[in-house]
Amino acid sequence: MLSKALLRLGASAARHPWRVIAAWLIAATLAVLAAIAFGGRTADSMTAPGLDSQRAAELIERAGTGQEGMTAQVVVTPLDGGATFFDHGSARTALTRLQTEVKRLPHVLGTSDPAGALDARGDTAVRGGLVSADGRIAVVRVQYPDQSRLSAEDLDALVDLGDRLRAEVPLRIEMGGNLFYAFSDPDGGASELIGILAAATILFLAFGSLVAAALPIGMAVFGLTIGVATMTVLAGVTDVPTFAPILGSMVGLGVGIDYALFVLARHREYLARGLDPHEAAGRAVATAGRPVVFAGVVVVVSILGLAVANVPFMTVGGLAVSIVVLTMVVASVTLLPAFLGAAGPRLARPGRIGRALQTGKLGLARRRNTVAGTAPAAGWRRWIGHVSRHPVLYAIGAAGLLLTATLPVLGLRVGLPDDGSMPLSRTERRAYDLVAEGFGPGTNGPLVIAADPAGDPRVLDRLVGAVAADPGIASVAPTHIDRATGIATLVVFPTTSPQDKATADTIARLRTGVLPTAIGHGPARAHVGGATASLSDVGQRTSQRLPVLVAAVLAMSFLLLMLVFRSILVPLKAVLLNLLSIGAAYGIMVTVFQWGWGGALIGLEATVPIVSFIPMFLFAILFGLSMDYEVFLLSRVREEYLRTGDNGTAIVEGISRTARIITSAALIMVAVFLSFAVAEDPSTKMFGLGLATAIFIDATVVRMVLVPATMTLLGRTNWWLPRWLDRMLPRGRVGTDADAESTGETPGPRLVDR
Repeated sequence: MLSKALLRLGASAARHPWRVIAAWLIAATLAVLAAIAFGGRTADSMTAPGLDSQRAAELIERAGTGQEGMTAQVVVTPLDGGATFFDHGSARTALTRLQTEVKRLPHVLGTSDPAGALDARGDTAVRGGLVSADGRIAVVRVQYPDQSRLSAEDLDALVDLGDRLRAEVPLRIEMGGNLFYAFSDPDGGASELIGILAAATILFLAFGSLVAAALPIGMAVFGLTIGVATMTVLAGVTDVPTFAPILGSMVGLGVGIDYALFVLARHREYLARGLDPHEAAGRAVATAGRPVVFAGVVVVVSILGLAVANVPFMTVGGLAVSIVVLTMVVASVTLLPAFLGAAGPRLARPGRIGRALQTGKLGLARRRNTVAGTAPAAGWRRWIGHVSRHPVLYAIGAAGLLLTATLPVLGLRVGLPDDGSMPLSRTERRAYDLVAEGFGPGTNGPLVIAADPAGDPRVLDRLVGAVAADPGIASVAPTHIDRATGIATLVVFPTTSPQDKATADTIARLRTGVLPTAIGHGPARAHVGGATASLSDVGQRTSQRLPVLVAAVLAMSFLLLMLVFRSILVPLKAVLLNLLSIGAAYGIMVTVFQWGWGGALIGLEATVPIVSFIPMFLFAILFGLSMDYEVFLLSRVREEYLRTGDNGTAIVEGISRTARIITSAALIMVAVFLSFAVAEDPSTKMFGLGLATAIFIDATVVRMVLVPATMTLLGRTNWWLPRWLDRMLPRGRVGTDADAESTGETPGPRLVDR
């Protein structure tokens, strides 16, 4: 049914290409206009219901102290390296002016007063983290209301003030804080362009035609425009995390170009058989388009499974990325056939430069072996045949390689890279370094303890003393008590940096031992909050929920593949091999980001923990993407088995026929993802490197070694399915036998070895 619908849809789009292209132009224009009129800026809200840090935030909000809102810090030091604030009146005057002007900014609730602390010249100023012990570094902490009342304009106002004052006062001014984290623009624009250029180059080398190379790129750009614009509209309704546009661009470009490549390659096959371009486009959408729809749905469902984490920003981020993927799927079966119809018979042959590449000394392949041909490449046939003749050796070797690459996962440590992991070109990094130099590393990640003493003032005395005595706490700022509610807030500074594991241990120790002991068994309560504690809590929750997501995605993928391929062992093998490739990608991420191996190659200046939510995101996305290759490859293998009834022939012919297109598609994805691995932000680097590594492993070691080796070892039992289960399962076909369904041809013999 789906194949027939796709056949009609693709053929209609190819016959009326300019109507379809005009409709997509109108849709893209409307989406962009809606984004301009109703869209919002991305913002990060690292909170989740039920966490201790969230309870602390609720107490602080009840007290109305303002400490539940966003913060920024302006860090200053005299330009004269030998001067101190005490010795030079001009520096002191400049600091006072800075404080005054920051207080006047819109939405600023208040600031700290390092200039006033200078008059005290005592230990309190130092403990409060306002002026360093040598008097050379001062911090103006800026308090804003909660994120819902702020926008990127507030960050712009603070940055603009700093830029103006740098030219007017004798101070070095650096800035940081969670206001920057929430409203800084993502840095993926240049990476998108690099990825598109790399993909265009690979497509041209694969097809030997500028027209053929341009069509997938054009379709992906259309889809990305509409998808990201829709994401921007969504940001006007709810908080869309800042990583969502970057991740959406990464995944959208990768899957969009890949899906177009699969459809375009099948279209050229039909053209080579002598079909009319309109009919060829319809048949291509009916055959390759059906696996595209299936694979796209798997990707979307996998990503939406992130909701099991019960972390709102992850759920919304997954929804935003899913919108981009769905847009690419729709474009693949509507806009792309319109492009194919408009291009006409020109796609049946390479251009002049393409012919030179294919026949000259620099050519990648003779024309008969290009992705447009119907015969499998001889080189791939020899390779798959070689693997099939030595299946035990290759199965053990490849599995051992992937298991070895997975071993570093045992040392995986989740967290969130702080500003200290940013490049020195960023003011947040320079502010971080100044604060760490003047006050200690823990000052960059203060904890906020919110306590309700329930009318017993002795609780607060015990609490302050117990917290100050903890070995992980460097200092405690003066307690603030709200007169109306009696709720107290303590700002405490750990001895270690926000991303240090010891800081997470300190937070856990405060919650499980220090605070309960100090409070006792009465009605009083206390919770540890602040940005550092919130990020630690979110990391723990995602780690706890990751097994649930893994189990749900594995079960869903197994059932879908069993429906498609009418087998138990094929989907079971696919699930296990996908786990191997993803585990190896995780292991390589640990070696690069935690151990620092090869980090300089992607511009990583310091080792960092793996961002807490990235393993879960990567699993959902990668498992969905790996299903793309699984479906396209096994569809051809199953077709050959249906036609010949011989498992060995089906493996060699099916995999060799799809090897070139799968490796070309994977190469495009790897190029797109690696272009993001050189971005400034460590989180973007992790997404880019993790996705690129997993796709590379999946398309090479897994698809071209482990799949033929294991399928050879399993023999005819690959397609075993109990008769009782076969009767229960609904019928579904994906791939070339779907072509027979849509055109009335005979698909070949039914499977009998169940």
